[in-house]
Amino acid sequence: MSRTKPPEAAPARVDVPEAARWLAGRVLRTPVLRSPAIDRLAGVRVLMKAENLQAGGSYKMRGALLAVGRLAAAGHSGVVAQSTGNHAVAVALAARRYELTATVVLPADAAPTKVARARSAGARVVLAGTTVEERVAVAHRISDETGSPLVDAYDHPDVVAGQGTASLELIEEAERAGTPLDALVLPVGGGGGAAGACLAVGDRPIEVYGVEPVGCDSLARSLAAGRPTPVEPAPTIADGLRPSCVGTLPFAILRTSLRGVVRVDDEEIASAFRLLLLELKVLAEPSGAAGLAGALRVAAEGGRRHGTVGVVLTGGNVEAELVARLATARPAQLTSMEGAAA
Repeated sequence: MSRTKPPEAAPARVDVPEAARWLAGRVLRTPVLRSPAIDRLAGVRVLMKAENLQAGGSYKMRGALLAVGRLAAAGHSGVVAQSTGNHAVAVALAARRYELTATVVLPADAAPTKVARARSAGARVVLAGTTVEERVAVAHRISDETGSPLVDAYDHPDVVAGQGTASLELIEEAERAGTPLDALVLPVGGGGGAAGACLAVGDRPIEVYGVEPVGCDSLARSLAAGRPTPVEPAPTIADGLRPSCVGTLPFAILRTSLRGVVRVDDEEIASAFRLLLLELKVLAEPSGAAGLAGALRVAAEGGRRHGTVGVVLTGGNVEAELVARLATARPAQLTSMEGAAA
């Protein structure tokens, strides 16, 4: 059983190129970065799309802006959203841009930075439990009471299409540079970004991989079961990758389009975080760094099949204390950090 209402549209209606045209000039075209040290470590060319530099600090701004902008054009005066943080922040910012009210539902243990960002964008913040089921129930209740539509973090066609535009920009820039992608890697929470990436690829010969933290692998289990399958999320420093179940709409796309899922542990995520910080001077949140951790695994296992691997660094909203701890942590210290970050 899915953790949300049925999707609002069939996968065929999720149009990433159309979303890219709509978003042109409305979102930042973030840079594509490369590090010789990371290339040497991976054994392949690694191109990284720095969506941690996007407005709102994550690629979630793309889907939120598209969805909220269209709702504003349709005459709505308010919106409701739930997430672990970045989608809520993005919806709040998008609502402010279009002069709509926003109510966002976050877990009681949400990162303080993400709560503060949503509030500073003018949203009403409601803290509800620690599970996605609790947040979804509260979000639907608020939507029913106010009449404001719910902008779902995963099961909304505009959200999937908007997030797919980050991958499309990366694909097109790699092609213009004469280094077309052989593989594209994205972190997976509810699966919207990875689903958007699959649609952005189109008929190009690019293998798309999802990355999940060990113990937070609903997508991998869902693909094996043939249906969305919830899990009890394990503690992880990647707080944005802890939904208990992949979205219904993303799963409908991913089940036939995704090459595979890579599971990474907190040590690999922390190592990728430090690589980004020290080699590229880029601050990514652990959920975003998980993409690089997965890409290193894909490169190692892909052999000669992959000459260029693309990664979307999905966000950079991270607590200062966690940055300090990750930057200096030894592997044995990570276990004690998981509970504080989860």
